[in-house]
Amino acid sequence: MTKPKIGLSMLYCLGEPFKRMRENLTKALTNYIEIIDDGFHTLNKQRVSALNAIGESYDLQYSVHAPFADINIASPSKQMLTAMLKRLEKSISYTNALNAYAWVFHPGLKTGISMFYPGVDWIQNQKTTRILLKIAENYGVKIVIENVPEPYPFLMKNIDDFTKFYQEIGNDVKLAFDVGHANLNGQIEPFLKVFADKIVHIHAHDNNGSHDQHLGIGYGNIDWKNFADILKQMGYDKTVIVESVEHVSESVQKLNQLFS
Repeated sequence: MTKPKIGLSMLYCLGEPFKRMRENLTKALTNYIEIIDDGFHTLNKQRVSALNAIGESYDLQYSVHAPFADINIASPSKQMLTAMLKRLEKSISYTNALNAYAWVFHPGLKTGISMFYPGVDWIQNQKTTRILLKIAENYGVKIVIENVPEPYPFLMKNIDDFTKFYQEIGNDVKLAFDVGHANLNGQIEPFLKVFADKIVHIHAHDNNGSHDQHLGIGYGNIDWKNFADILKQMGYDKTVIVESVEHVSESVQKLNQLFS
């Protein structure tokens, strides 16, 4: 029977120094690890080398979450977009150096001037995505776009947004499905069914249905058994990454039990 590979995002220790995060890697109850290329854990050559050494010793397989602080791929500012693309290309290059299997990025956001330029931010979101796709192809990296949560002003949060996105972009960019984010608009099951052929990576964390809390699995109102049942029906055998910021080891164990 096919089943998902359960992994862990290092988001839960993003507030800790890189050295502490590196130590936590050796204690993880999984071989699939998502590195956050932001904050205290921003990647550089030395850190990539250290991660590769740990990965080889502990048989780890990495994915990388792109920088997201102050990043808006739909920005109306050409100067800001130029700077952001340099930052994102560097992240993609480090993803290649880590031999990571995926680079997860967020869609763009509306800004304070979006109302004066209707639709322009959506056009820029698509243009930048195509640029990122070309950059990633040059580095041999698979990029995956994530559904993001309410109430933030992201351009792509629900099924209609992603349907429009794929109609325009095509299938070269796959989907990193975030269960917790989809719970905030009541679309977990619809997302899984509509985009079953596009989902290649999953973020799992819980919430109460109204705030993006990144709780441990089972500490919110998500029906995890139903989630697991749908994945089994899909024959999903790719990664499900725990992105909780508490009860992380317990969450990994709970998901493993659901798919055992």
